[in-house]
Amino acid sequence: MPLLLPLLLAACAATQTQEYGLEVLAEHPHDTGAYTQGLFFHDGRLHESTGHYGRSSFRRDVSLETGGYAQKLDFEDRYFVEGSVILDGELFILTWREHVVFVYDAATLTFKRAHRYPREGWGLTTDGTCLIASDGSSRIHFLDAQLKRLRSVDVKMDGESVRLLNELEWIDGRIWANVYLEDYIVIINPDSGLVEGRIDCGGLLPPSLRTRDTDVLNGIAWDGERIFLTGKNWPRLYQVRIRKK
Repeated sequence: MPLLLPLLLAACAATQTQEYGLEVLAEHPHDTGAYTQGLFFHDGRLHESTGHYGRSSFRRDVSLETGGYAQKLDFEDRYFVEGSVILDGELFILTWREHVVFVYDAATLTFKRAHRYPREGWGLTTDGTCLIASDGSSRIHFLDAQLKRLRSVDVKMDGESVRLLNELEWIDGRIWANVYLEDYIVIINPDSGLVEGRIDCGGLLPPSLRTRDTDVLNGIAWDGERIFLTGKNWPRLYQVRIRKK
């Protein structure tokens, strides 16, 4: 028993969630008409998918300087677009409750195919090998390019499941996830599903920039060096750095 107690204490300490705060390094304009659902860099260019019935779109090559974009795909009113990502030359775009995933040629935005999808579509990212998707639950799903599920993990923080996992980003071997309706981001171990870090994003968008249309924090993008955050209908895109509390 004397040996077992230290081992148990060590195991508990190993799973304790590290708390982080944010430091804002730069501010950029963001379209307040963009209900951000997916945000990611590919080959140094920023892309964004936006939601709502009748207003869903995919915006290619979003400018950090102006918040504008080089090209835009609009979707039929019956689709509510969610997360998006590029893998192996193909652009994948989730829909929320329509059980459809659209696939386009990433270079030309030419439509290639659509897949039936058995779950709700929320967030989407990639580790460079497979697609990684959230569905609004505490589960993260790893998929192949044909949307076949390879495996899933249940995300837990301090022993409790974390529900409403939303927009996702793969950063340095970990999955970063917005939690819908919360002002924090969780850093998830992709093998175990354990939350290794929690980033407090409270106050990122100041009250002076909020309007009646301003919605929740949602949108994480990493260009290999810099991390950017925004929210639904936010007027700003922030370059940030995290720091331990």
